[in-house]
Amino acid sequence: MTKPRPSTAAFETAAERAGAQRYVLRLYIAGTTPASSRSVENLRAICDEHLSGRYELMVVDVFQQPDLAKDAQIIAIPTLIKQFPEPVRRIVGDISSEHRVLIGLDLEPHHHGQSSKPASTR
Repeated sequence: MTKPRPSTAAFETAAERAGAQRYVLRLYIAGTTPASSRSVENLRAICDEHLSGRYELMVVDVFQQPDLAKDAQIIAIPTLIKQFPEPVRRIVGDISSEHRVLIGLDLEPHHHGQSSKPASTR
């Protein structure tokens, strides 16, 4: 006996659920510096706008929790790790570019009258 194939409706329901998945994020920072505070604020603003109610953010201070940083093989600060949904992704360095963060989270940037500032070139 063959297994029934999933219907188009079931596929569409699964696709909708994927769009509403909960994101599990870890942001690794170093202390309570102004740069660390900006990274947290920028990331929360981006997540509140694009993942409202669908994300968990754990902020890890590598000075206070060095074992977590070691286990995650953190070599630069700030580092954002998207643990779920898979694939696991890392964004190392500047968290101020909304476009860069959205790409790193596998999210499509949406525009609603505001434009994202492009990252400066150096």
